[in-house]
Amino acid sequence: MSVMKRLSMIFKSKANKALDKMEDPRETLDYSYQRQLELLQKVRRGVADVATSRKRVELQINQLEGQATKLENQSRQALSAGREDLAREALTRRNGLNTQIADLRIQYGNLQGEEEKLTLASQRLQAKVDSFRTKKETIKATYTAAEAQTRINEAFSGISEEMGDVGLAIQRAEDKTAQMQARAGAIDELLASGALDDFTGQRDDIQAELDRMGGGSDIELELAKMKAELGQGPAPRSAIEPGQQQGQAAPSSQQHTQQLRQPGEGL
Repeated sequence: MSVMKRLSMIFKSKANKALDKMEDPRETLDYSYQRQLELLQKVRRGVADVATSRKRVELQINQLEGQATKLENQSRQALSAGREDLAREALTRRNGLNTQIADLRIQYGNLQGEEEKLTLASQRLQAKVDSFRTKKETIKATYTAAEAQTRINEAFSGISEEMGDVGLAIQRAEDKTAQMQARAGAIDELLASGALDDFTGQRDDIQAELDRMGGGSDIELELAKMKAELGQGPAPRSAIEPGQQQGQAAPSSQQHTQQLRQPGEGL
């Protein structure tokens, strides 16, 4: 296949595809129906023209028959008056009219037959046009319904895709929220343990020292309780007894042990 033929085929295929996209079957059906109506109108005009011609021939026949009858009467009158020559002339003219009348009758019969054919064709064409109109409207309604359904399906398809995107966006937002919550919890734990300095406020050295002392006292108190339960020591007391002045050290464990001994017991 030559290059020109291939280019021509490609061009025709693309042009056909473009025309197919532009074509609306409803408009095509309406155009075809309009052309059929025009054809039917032409046939009806043809019937009317033939009927007019037939009627004109009929009038000519009637007129010639009237003249022939008049000439026959005139020939009788002339023969009665002894004018055989006039009577012969009148009969000759009448015969000429009769010949014309015979030709017109043949023409009249042909026109009448043509009129009947055209009338029958017009009736058949009218029936086809009516049937085509009904089928056309049915096809148009079906096409319109299919077109609407297609648009609805396309709309639903677009909504489904959009909802899928929304679902992904929600999932990403939930994952990011969970990640942010975990990060906030980790920072709170680091701040509470002191591993991460808190720069949001001023540091309080005294409060920090008290917190450390409190934490150590809690441990010592818990150990003392455990020793008391195991019988390895006395019941624990508070780290700082009431009434004890701030800065005054608590008695040592040795002094406390001496105070609990009874008089007379050995060292």
